[in-house]
Amino acid sequence: MDFSFAFTPDLIPVFITLFVLEIVLGVDNVIFISILASKLPKEQQAKARNLGLTLAMLMRVILVLFAGWIITLKEDVFFIGEMGFSWKDLILIAGGLFLVYKAVTEIHHKLEGHEEEHAASGRATVTFGSVLAQILLLDLVFSLDSVITAVGMTENLVIIITVVVLSFGIMLFASRFIFTFVNNHPTVKMLALSFLLLIGVFLVAEGFEVKIDKAFIYGPMAFAILVEALNLTSAARKAKREKARQTAVQLRPQYPDVDESVAVSAALSADAESGSVGLSRKPVAGTSEAEGPGRTGLG
Repeated sequence: MDFSFAFTPDLIPVFITLFVLEIVLGVDNVIFISILASKLPKEQQAKARNLGLTLAMLMRVILVLFAGWIITLKEDVFFIGEMGFSWKDLILIAGGLFLVYKAVTEIHHKLEGHEEEHAASGRATVTFGSVLAQILLLDLVFSLDSVITAVGMTENLVIIITVVVLSFGIMLFASRFIFTFVNNHPTVKMLALSFLLLIGVFLVAEGFEVKIDKAFIYGPMAFAILVEALNLTSAARKAKREKARQTAVQLRPQYPDVDESVAVSAALSADAESGSVGLSRKPVAGTSEAEGPGRTGLG
């Protein structure tokens, strides 16, 4: 492993590639954290989000420092038939299965309306400690895959640590906006859960040594995000147009809760004591000082 601070031109493409990879993994972390933290009381959500991301960054830096030991996790420890399994494979399979389970469970709860039921009853579905434990478990899986990929591209640990710190700094700043956006848009939240399910299947396949090009994973994800962005833009513009077409003043408001039948019956009744309204047949007499006493009545 190299701890050199020399930044040569050949390290520039490596730095950019690792930075993009860390940003993508960081967004995955933020989405997962957002979904878990949304189950906590509002006063604990920001704390869980920031603490989860900070611990994820520290965990990844520590794993980078132990990169030499991490590489040894790729060695097979037992075989099933002709297929060998390493500690890395076992961690990826366990983490992928856990991610699939959480994604499917959250999708089920979303479709069945369990979130609204718990919100209406005021009951907390999870505790702060359980949320933090789940965040750390998935961070371990993401970090292990990230460190092995990074070490395979360069042995300069300073470059790797710099990329990790910079990417997590950006994610820590953007996490509040991503959290709010994901939880305010049900379709985006469902799309994010589908992404987590896809990533979980990918991790399980990788643990069983089934090689899948990551372009086949993140390419469709990027396309789905583009389509969802177009849908949200279209919906926002439609709402804006409908708001512009609304009339500011209604000349004839309706009061559906008011029963007018009593007043109408009283007004049309011939009974003298019913409060009916009629016209008097007596002329109206009056005098005017300007025109003299000659004018009487309405004429």
